[in-house]
Amino acid sequence: MPISPEEKDNVKVVVRVRPLNKRENELKSKSVVSTNGNQIILTHPLDEKQPKTFAFDNCFNSSETTSSDQAQVFDDVGTDVVQNAFFGYNACIFAYGQTGSGKSYTMMGSPENQGIIPMLCDAIFARIETESSELTQFKVEVSYMEIYNEKVRDLLDPKSSNKRNLKVREHTILGPMVDGLSVLAVSSFEQIARLIDEGNKCRTVAATNMNTESSRSHAVFTIRLTQIVSDLQNDFSGEKVSKISLVDLAGSERAQKSGAVGKRLEEGANINKSLTTLGMVISALAERNSKKEKFVPYRDSVLTWLLKDNLGGNSRTVMIATVSPAADNYEETLSTLRYADRAKKIVNHAVINEDPNAKIIRELREEVDNLRQQITETRERQVETNELRERLAESERLIEMMNKSWEERLKETEMVYKERQKDLAEIGISLAESGIKMEKNRFYLVNLNADPSMN
Repeated sequence: MPISPEEKDNVKVVVRVRPLNKRENELKSKSVVSTNGNQIILTHPLDEKQPKTFAFDNCFNSSETTSSDQAQVFDDVGTDVVQNAFFGYNACIFAYGQTGSGKSYTMMGSPENQGIIPMLCDAIFARIETESSELTQFKVEVSYMEIYNEKVRDLLDPKSSNKRNLKVREHTILGPMVDGLSVLAVSSFEQIARLIDEGNKCRTVAATNMNTESSRSHAVFTIRLTQIVSDLQNDFSGEKVSKISLVDLAGSERAQKSGAVGKRLEEGANINKSLTTLGMVISALAERNSKKEKFVPYRDSVLTWLLKDNLGGNSRTVMIATVSPAADNYEETLSTLRYADRAKKIVNHAVINEDPNAKIIRELREEVDNLRQQITETRERQVETNELRERLAESERLIEMMNKSWEERLKETEMVYKERQKDLAEIGISLAESGIKMEKNRFYLVNLNADPSMN
């Protein structure tokens, strides 16, 4: 199958304005944000300055009478991502905004109003059902991780309760990757929804003054869609593989305003560090397209390192900027809109990913042979040898995973699920499909949250 030509494509940027919340209404804060089509107008609370106007690909305003719901946002943002995935393009959606501006609600939603992530997964399996045939088959794999205090944790690993942090490194063939991250095979939307729900229970959440359900970690949910097309006449089959990264960033906030102290203050510093680096990457990429080649500091934070392909690389990317309309949040809203305005200038270079597996397996085997040779030659230099052994173990794990049959992969996912249920039961949590299942002589602590997706 021929490789398609590279397509240049600007990052799509949309803005979502939420309604005034309970805290803002209690403060009698007035709204300083309005929209006019694809334009958003920000008025200074004291009317001291000229209103600032920004133009984006789309604006959704829930603070005015023309309310925007979850389905509207998904139709504009998610539908194209699903379409591109089935063409074989990598895609990314990431939500950015201050704490409490509606990022988690937009990405994950609630049981009554599902967000982009569950709606997109549902749409993928609905399309698989209509397009599957004897000649066209599909495989779906998922991973879910959080980046907390610049450390990566697997949200789908039953052993994640021991807070085991995973290593991030630049793989010579696969690019930035997380060593040992669970990649689970799934065959239905129900199965994927169950994994998302379990991953959300593991996310690091803590209250700040800004938002009593504040997510303190960046969450990255990745879907890998493989499309296998067969030509029986010519005894030939080819693959298209696309990776969809769905990112719910931790909230940006000022320490003085959020009331963060101690550990919360340290978290805020790490969150702001990664978001500042993200801003620097966005600025460098925006300038690179208009001027000479500019250094892009991807590796200055774990977040930007892992999103390298999605920012200026092989991906079709959407940024959702979420803002509060309250006068109290004028500075944060202005900062978010400026951030989003810069992101519009980023140009990605997306290609259709066809027939990569055979090439990747061959290159991984060559790397394994090279690493074994290097280990033999560097036995005396212990530190270097340990690093090579780690890389060798990860490459061997990847080859083993890629050589397993699809049926074996699905069985492994089911085994991981059973292991997780067993671990939860051992610490006193027994989960039934309908909720908590009570057992005799056991006591339960249940984390109920005002945001249902964080229960």
